Amino acid sequence: MIAYYDFFNIYIMGVVDTSFQFYFLVKILKKKLWPPFYFLFAICVVLVNDFLPSNTIMGFMALVFLLTVCGTFVCHADSKSSLLYAALTTEIMLLCYGITQSLMSLFCPFLPVAFHDMAGMVFMLTSQAAALILTGFCYYMVYRYFSDYSVAEMQQMFLFFIPILMIFIMSRYINMVQFDSRYVLGADEETFEYLFSHWQLLAMNLLGLASLFCILFFFKKLLQNFCLRTELSLLEQEEHSLNQYVEEAKARYDRTKSFRHDIRNHIAVIKDLLRSGKLDEAVNYMEDLDDMAEKMSFPVSTNNPVVDILVGNKLGIAKSMGIDVDCSLFLPYPCGLKDIDICIILSNTLDNAIQACKRLDAGIEKQIHVSGRIQGDFLMIETRNSFSGKGVFKEGTGLSNVKKVAEKYNGAMSIETRGNVFILHVLLVIPQHPDDSSQQMD
Repeated sequence: MIAYYDFFNIYIMGVVDTSFQFYFLVKILKKKLWPPFYFLFAICVVLVNDFLPSNTIMGFMALVFLLTVCGTFVCHADSKSSLLYAALTTEIMLLCYGITQSLMSLFCPFLPVAFHDMAGMVFMLTSQAAALILTGFCYYMVYRYFSDYSVAEMQQMFLFFIPILMIFIMSRYINMVQFDSRYVLGADEETFEYLFSHWQLLAMNLLGLASLFCILFFFKKLLQNFCLRTELSLLEQEEHSLNQYVEEAKARYDRTKSFRHDIRNHIAVIKDLLRSGKLDEAVNYMEDLDDMAEKMSFPVSTNNPVVDILVGNKLGIAKSMGIDVDCSLFLPYPCGLKDIDICIILSNTLDNAIQACKRLDAGIEKQIHVSGRIQGDFLMIETRNSFSGKGVFKEGTGLSNVKKVAEKYNGAMSIETRGNVFILHVLLVIPQHPDDSSQQMD
């Protein structure tokens, strides 16, 4: 009977447990795999466990290595994510099995001796089922709440890999000490006295599992706080820039108002000069007026004074760096779009475009083109810029803010590359109000 128990535990349940673990690892990595691969992988692990049991340090490392290799090369996932989640799923399974085994061991002494053989199989099946249910629940919690990290965030999460590994080493050490029993000489026979009770082992395994989830929870909270602080800092910078643009727009408006107030006097002076036959003086005076008007005019005209300042400054910087710039953007003004939201979109897209052009080698044509058009209740903003066309594009904080603004107005952001041209599309739905409609019609 014992031989059957060992065969069932080692081979049958080994294949089931490992297939179960590998399935959830693939789910956590958000990949898809052909189902027979789970069974083949489980058979390989069971064969390895004949030489290196998973409850030892070397067996743990071997199982994590196999899971990492499959996650990286079979599922085509990031190697660091595969390594971290392989170690995490393995440790969760071992702790869950330790919890259920301790619970079942607590009930074994209460069974009648006559039912030990029959109840042994029942208890073993119950223990395996309970362990799988508990492990599946823990895997689901990891998949549901702790698997939505980017590659950069996963690199930071490796700081928590050491305490996770230490929890495993401590749990394995406790299990080894548990079976390091000592003899107690009695009057009739030799007995064994274990250094830890099953209650103590149960508490230690529960604390180990709780510690794992506490580590994951606090990392998630720290990451959320860091992201919120980054977004808040970015919004403060955007607000500061917007205030500067507004102040400059007001200053230009005041100069224009003053010029319009004095325009009649300037015209009168020119008339007197022409009547007196002083043509050269009249021409010089008109050139001075032209210079004054040029200083008051916006280099870019989008129909929005705040955006005129922003785009004018950004494209002015690009032009000073030898980048060919062009702007054919027209915005409805006023409308339901907030100026700060439009500035967030344009400032981030133009900053990225300028940086992309700066990284190009000398002699390569560099250009930035901003355009926008209105179709019904939709506003489409498009930015085209030169870029190297090499490597994999990664969405940074700037474009993530652009995406958030687009989603705020029930729109979308899309990215397209054509050779050495990077194209960013932003679609916004313009909120329509009666006042806005009448103003736009006028």
